Amino acid sequence: MSSARDLLGRARRGSKNSLGSLLQQYRNYLTVLASMQIEKRLQPRVSPSDVVQETMLRAHKNFGQFRGTTEQEFLAWLRQILVNNLAKFVEQHMLAARRDVRREVSMQRIGAAMEHSTVQLAALVPASTKSPSMAVQQREEAVVLADRLAQLPDDYREVLVLRNLKGLAFDEVARRIDRSVGATRMLWLRAIEKLRSVYRNEESSEA
Repeated sequence: MSSARDLLGRARRGSKNSLGSLLQQYRNYLTVLASMQIEKRLQPRVSPSDVVQETMLRAHKNFGQFRGTTEQEFLAWLRQILVNNLAKFVEQHMLAARRDVRREVSMQRIGAAMEHSTVQLAALVPASTKSPSMAVQQREEAVVLADRLAQLPDDYREVLVLRNLKGLAFDEVARRIDRSVGATRMLWLRAIEKLRSVYRNEESSEA
């Protein structure tokens, strides 16, 4: 797989295929961020995959407006598009429900939460498994983590997002996933171990 830096360089020189490949590298990352920002009561009507797809379409269409040169700048640009789309999707559905969107939708609030989520996402990596692997050297750590979270079973990924990324207490996580607190703790421990094994397997394959 070509590095993000190479793909970004070719995309800036006009390669549509490189731009498409570049955007695909961030699908998991954007999906995790979108999932973290959509309130539970809106989840039946607002799909993270729909928000991400719209974000990628807009990024592809408006790539000429991107003025940065690094992956970090490109990620910041993608997050801003995602924030705009999240606000738009939420506002549409809140209006459909005849609620006061001025109190419910705040670009500043969503943007700040997105930045916090990005930091939390990177911090989730167990310290014992961190290493200067080629993948982490070449890509943002939060992006690598999102790709590895995508390899987990749905229930493992959900409990990690709710507990570690959203920072919810175990009793609230248990309520959301409809399990006992004890069962939720056990699921979380299994999810952490599975994530560590994914890291170990990928890093051993890079050695």
